[in-house]
Amino acid sequence: MSQMFRGLISFLIRLVKNDPSYIVDANLDSRSILLVLAEKAIMALRGAAIYPFLHATGFPIFIGRSVRLKHKHRITAGRGCVIGDNVTIDALSTRGVKLGRNVSIPENTFIRCTGILGDLGVGLEIGDNTGLGHFNFINAQGGVKIGSNVIIGPSVHVLSENHNFEDSSILIKNQGVNRRGIVIEDDVWIGASVCILDGVTVGQGAVIAAGAVVNRDVPKYAVVAGCPAKVIKWRITPTSGE
Repeated sequence: MSQMFRGLISFLIRLVKNDPSYIVDANLDSRSILLVLAEKAIMALRGAAIYPFLHATGFPIFIGRSVRLKHKHRITAGRGCVIGDNVTIDALSTRGVKLGRNVSIPENTFIRCTGILGDLGVGLEIGDNTGLGHFNFINAQGGVKIGSNVIIGPSVHVLSENHNFEDSSILIKNQGVNRRGIVIEDDVWIGASVCILDGVTVGQGAVIAAGAVVNRDVPKYAVVAGCPAKVIKWRITPTSGE
């Protein structure tokens, strides 16, 4: 019986994710499979309920409990997206929020695209098969673009805006902001509690160690760590001129 249920859920997941190689772990028992199926069915019903209000979406998408999607008409979600419990996405911005296929946004993540109505933010774009972490905070006022197949750990902060403070005769809050935006390319792994600051590009295949503060570009296939983050080794040694 367990084998039959595992075959069924493997088939359903392969269908949704368009991943013919996906196989459910053999240690998953029938009762656990039924609980997972029931949970996903309820999340799919929630997704179907908000389907008409989104800018565009694939089907199905899965929505958890107590999810707050503000300005839904500015949100695009690809097939198989999962938005977990207590997630807030405020998509008010010039470009909105675009989620690719099979994007996972787990519990207690907060995404904000605009801070004040007097200066709309740019927005957020996430590529296919990318997974955020629990308690992520993405400030997308300056524009954040995250590629495909990116892994992001828990409690990561991505902050694409800075306050101006050069004039000491003016309150900092009255000096405005500057925005350069953040780009995280494909196949990146970002460890737990990392903070990525405005203006940074994280190159393809890079790894950022847990707890790092990233205030400068990360080269492709570099492994960086520390505060501020520095290259500690390479996954692929760069050739001359890179």
